[in-house]
Amino acid sequence: MSFPENFVWGAATAAYQIEGAVQEDGRGLSIWDTFSHTPGKTKNGDTGDIACDSYHRWAEDIALLKEMHLKAYRFSIAWPRIFPEGTGAVNPAGLAWYDRLVDALLAAGIEPYVTLYHWDLPQALQDKGGWLNDDTAKAFAGYAAAVAAHFKGRVRYYFTLNEPQCSVGLGYSSGVHAPGFRLDDGSVFTAWHNTIYAHCLAADAIRRADPDARVGMAPTGRICTPATDDPADIAAAREATFALADGDWTFTYAPALDPLCGRGWPVIAGGQAQRVVDAIPQEQLDALPLGRLDFIGMNIYNSVMVRAGANGKPEFCPRAAGHPRTAIGWPITPESMEWGTRFIWERYGLPIYITENGLSCTDSIHLDGKVHDPARIDFTHRYLLALRRAIDSGVDVRGYFHWSLLDNFEWSEGYNERFGLIYLDYATGKRTPKDSAAWYAKVAETNGKNL
Repeated sequence: MSFPENFVWGAATAAYQIEGAVQEDGRGLSIWDTFSHTPGKTKNGDTGDIACDSYHRWAEDIALLKEMHLKAYRFSIAWPRIFPEGTGAVNPAGLAWYDRLVDALLAAGIEPYVTLYHWDLPQALQDKGGWLNDDTAKAFAGYAAAVAAHFKGRVRYYFTLNEPQCSVGLGYSSGVHAPGFRLDDGSVFTAWHNTIYAHCLAADAIRRADPDARVGMAPTGRICTPATDDPADIAAAREATFALADGDWTFTYAPALDPLCGRGWPVIAGGQAQRVVDAIPQEQLDALPLGRLDFIGMNIYNSVMVRAGANGKPEFCPRAAGHPRTAIGWPITPESMEWGTRFIWERYGLPIYITENGLSCTDSIHLDGKVHDPARIDFTHRYLLALRRAIDSGVDVRGYFHWSLLDNFEWSEGYNERFGLIYLDYATGKRTPKDSAAWYAKVAETNGKNL
């Protein structure tokens, strides 16, 4: 059975991970430029200075998308390319580069799906407090308005934020991502609600600039899957997926989606964060309806298994010894795709796009000059079968974007992990399609009928 008619097959990337050219055409510094150049922050001291050099080799990337029969490309716009200081005058050269990219995609029959914030906050705004300062939210709205107005009629789909769970949780709590802070839970929530405020203002700005545009967000978070099909285990998994507790709330869906879907701010059991929830400024509360979502993006990689305890409360099940893992060490759990989308659909009732799904493998060029990656094919096959089960159960899933189109700069892991359908020789920039690229091309060409 194939996927629904008009199902969107695509691949995804992010600006800092692939573009390079960090000092060209008036681009300003981002927090990731600063962070990656700080000793000890990334593996091997790797930076995104060159990355995949897609700033110069974008035409090759579009050709690869077309060869794979993909009809959509999710990419992010680098905020500091458009506003080098975060606000002020637009940088025409930055917009011109994305003009070339978008126009070439449309000419190739590939729909652009634009992410406005994939973590590369302009350093100039960070110097003024970053996401701890609600002026950053207002600056983001100005950036979103400029982009939407410029691309009106050419870009129809926008994701405002990618994974605030990571940009805030890893950036302001654990400190393993830029800007590298380890703050108390109340301060972390301040950064969080300013980020959600930014989405609300940006969503409104996009719709004002282009009433035909559609706006979503691409969060991630803990997904819990039931140990059995027993209704008690399913209920326990659902409860655990959305459960919050002070100090353990950042990597969840509810604080991102509940406020935007008419459910209000969720209660965070505990102290500091809940006190900040209770003190959110009225202007931010009034802005929540502006952030209504046309669709939800889900970045799904893995899950944890849950069963109902003796009192019906969720109990986490330990993984069996030798449970399969990816090269980066993440567990392989195809069931996350089925149950994650089911739980989000039940709670929010909005169309879903899988905006990221994939795995890191220890890929290399073989003696025959090719890259054989059967693990990626098997992984994607299993996850897509689970996604189809969710669709068959009634979940409204509109598309799937594989992470990633290219091997790239994997944030604090540097170039140590390879997630791409296309192999990158970082010394030369040469792109070599992996076996998975040919396999995925067939999936897209047949609308999943070959699965």
